[in-house]
Amino acid sequence: MQLTARTRVAGAPVNYGIYQPTGAPVGPEDLLAALARDGYTGVDSGPIGYLGTGETLARRLAAAGIGLAGGWVDLRFADPAGFAEDLAQLDAALDVFTAAPVDDPRFAPRPTLACPGNPGRMARPGVPTDLASALPAAAWPDFAARVQQAADRCRDRGLEPVFHYHLGTDVETEAEADRLLDLTDIAVCLDTGHLALAGGDPVAAVRRWAGRIGQVHLKDADLAAHARARAAGGGLMDVVAAGGFCALGRGDVDFAGVFAALDDIGYTGWLVVEQDAPEGGDLDRIRADQHDNRRWLEEALR
Repeated sequence: MQLTARTRVAGAPVNYGIYQPTGAPVGPEDLLAALARDGYTGVDSGPIGYLGTGETLARRLAAAGIGLAGGWVDLRFADPAGFAEDLAQLDAALDVFTAAPVDDPRFAPRPTLACPGNPGRMARPGVPTDLASALPAAAWPDFAARVQQAADRCRDRGLEPVFHYHLGTDVETEAEADRLLDLTDIAVCLDTGHLALAGGDPVAAVRRWAGRIGQVHLKDADLAAHARARAAGGGLMDVVAAGGFCALGRGDVDFAGVFAALDDIGYTGWLVVEQDAPEGGDLDRIRADQHDNRRWLEEALR
């Protein structure tokens, strides 16, 4: 499989339940050191500022021998005034990403653009889809134009962005991701777990989005855990707490098919291992899972 020669593997703070830049259960140096010990060569930024900014960020990454794969930036694309305000947040994130050392432009940080949570969809994430909270058809052209504006702003700073469809947001389903790709020239972040829980087919998506996949988030999904959480009236964080995103190889994503399809299309870039964890989770189990995820991926890509 040639995929291993064209990819690097990153971890992520979200795997440790880190969603805020302060008060994290694991400090940035400790997290980076753990990733390096387990054989990861990159990291997603997590919440902007958690890993540091400017020279502090560059020093921490260099000390651990870890590259920056990119990071999440949500913007209010559905709200013109909110979007205009959020551009300062985007610029601040781009300042962070451009401070990271890059030894190969193929593995430069990817600004990961996304929508903030939509309350209605956060309360009922994934299948069955809450179409009552979906973006109206008439809103799509302006929504997409703002996504394009943000993408161009990233390119003005020398970075190529991706768009991350995500449970509980305005772009959640495979069909919604397709529509955004049709209306913009931005690449997609293929997140296998979010796609699976939204009723999509990650293998088919790789082949259909060939040439438009700018980053890959490897995330397993437990369909039964998701269904139980939804049946109990749970929202997205209840799905996470219930183990909807399980350790790699323990869920329902067809990773063999995903890897074969990525290999076939010549994907080059980061493979970011993600396993969204609840805040305040069991750190011993989290550390064990991230170690096991890296070992599992190494075997799966042989």
